[in-house]
Amino acid sequence: MASEDTPTMAPPSTDSPIPRDTVTDKDEGTAPRAWAVRLIPVAIVLAAMNLRPAITSLGALLEEVRDGLGMSGSVAGLLTSVPPLCFAVFGVMAPRFAKRFGPGAVVCFGMAAITAGLVVRPYTGGTAGFLVASALALMGIAVSNVLMPVIVKRWFPDRVGSMTGLYSMALAAGTSLAAAATVPLTDGLGGSWQTGLAVWAALGAVALLAWIPLARERGPVEPAPVRSGGTPADGLRITRSRTAWALAVFFGLQATAAYITMGWMAQIFRDAGVSASTAGVLLAVTMVMGVPLGFVIPRVAARLPSQGPMVIALGVCGLAGYAGLYLAPASGAWAWAVLLGISNCAFPLALTMVGMRARTGAGVAKLSAFAQSTGYLISIPGPLLVGVLYQHSGGWGVPIALMAALMVPQIVIGVLAGRNRTVEDELAPAS
Repeated sequence: MASEDTPTMAPPSTDSPIPRDTVTDKDEGTAPRAWAVRLIPVAIVLAAMNLRPAITSLGALLEEVRDGLGMSGSVAGLLTSVPPLCFAVFGVMAPRFAKRFGPGAVVCFGMAAITAGLVVRPYTGGTAGFLVASALALMGIAVSNVLMPVIVKRWFPDRVGSMTGLYSMALAAGTSLAAAATVPLTDGLGGSWQTGLAVWAALGAVALLAWIPLARERGPVEPAPVRSGGTPADGLRITRSRTAWALAVFFGLQATAAYITMGWMAQIFRDAGVSASTAGVLLAVTMVMGVPLGFVIPRVAARLPSQGPMVIALGVCGLAGYAGLYLAPASGAWAWAVLLGISNCAFPLALTMVGMRARTGAGVAKLSAFAQSTGYLISIPGPLLVGVLYQHSGGWGVPIALMAALMVPQIVIGVLAGRNRTVEDELAPAS
């Protein structure tokens, strides 16, 4: 079976069993059971749908949460910076946990942490407790974020583009659903913001039920790590790869834009005179653009030798959206929401590039952990800085100018990250 990915990126997959002499000792075991093969795509979709509602539901009710907990603008900015901080801190641990317990078990734990955190955080009674409970949910999101490309590469090595697209589409669907439905659900459940936030734990519980039977399934047996110039994939010094650093910085800049959007865009529209419910729908429109595009972009990107042109196109949409927010935030709100939604599809593009810039599952695990953890670390100051600038400048002009300025290096670095190469080849000793 021919791989859908660029032929130079990885050897083609086949449907025949992996020869016995290519299996390492740690990979020995039985093939995955038929029910697991059928369940894993459903479980991936359910997990993906839980990776953003904890954030976008809060964005839709940020003003109510601020009033209820007595937060200043700067503290609210800190709250919007908690997601990338947790992703950076906890995401780097994911490959180590996956190697010991298996990626399925770690994602199962992630779904449990998301569910517990969302149930607890609205009822902690103070800002500190709210932050701690949010961190619990975000820890679950962080480890699942990192391991999803690994699970896709291991279970579907010949369909990385299409399965990444399915995962990205489901992630966007969960993101937009929480953004659009949180305010109406809050109103329908009595008007309490606590209930409006806690209700999303139900979605986490459904995903947890799907992952429990997969916790002990490690996936199909993988070939021994490919050697490039005598360097095992397991021994990659990923920090020496220029491509890995470019991908990490690109990931960080797109994450900065995404978390500023999820945390503050609804408030930008509300301050421009848009109603709370309409602002939530506008945020949902931005997020829902990732449903069709999150499926299409990875499939197209996987067929291109370089993803640079796609990076440029998405960046230009972002610049146009920020210009609109600056000049006419209310009158052109729907257009700016669409443009920024297209721009935010740099996330599925970055995930696809993670799968394409390494040849093996071991390489993808290292690259995914490094790019996502380093990238989220880079993105931490952005949402916080926007909150500080908003409070001290008295408006959104300066914060929006900052968002637009950050889009320029995102385009430049993304072009470098999208070049046709793998980290294994890049780190191979010169012959």
